[in-house]
Amino acid sequence: MSTRRTALQQSLAVAGLLATAGLWPQPAQAYTKAAFDARNLAEALRALGGQAAPAPSREIELAVPEIAENGALVRVTLSTTLPNVRRMLLLAEKNPSPLVALFNVSENIEPSFVINTKLAESTDVVAVAMLADGRTLFTKKQVKVTLGACGA
Repeated sequence: MSTRRTALQQSLAVAGLLATAGLWPQPAQAYTKAAFDARNLAEALRALGGQAAPAPSREIELAVPEIAENGALVRVTLSTTLPNVRRMLLLAEKNPSPLVALFNVSENIEPSFVINTKLAESTDVVAVAMLADGRTLFTKKQVKVTLGACGA
């Protein structure tokens, strides 16, 4: 017969196993304040320790609508097939805070993300991959916004 005490003990044992295996969920953290306070791509990359100038790449996929009817909700998909990706960034160049999202990637995570974001006005949306070897690659697409968001 299962009791509450037994269920609690088993739950704690599973939580301990997850934590020691590194699979315990981590809360989202915007810990790189300087990167999120940056006003352009170069400043954001500098704040994140990017040494190389970003180079364009066809191996980064960025899916955004050409025309966003409402800038308060724009769905963006970014992914890459590049090996050894350590970070993926999403930037909207004309937003008040251009760095929209930062994803730390390990070899256990497929670098493919979908996010809903706000765009202040028509702008270039940029997806950046920072690789373990120090290279920084990007791709960008123009999005035309008919009704802006972000308080701009």
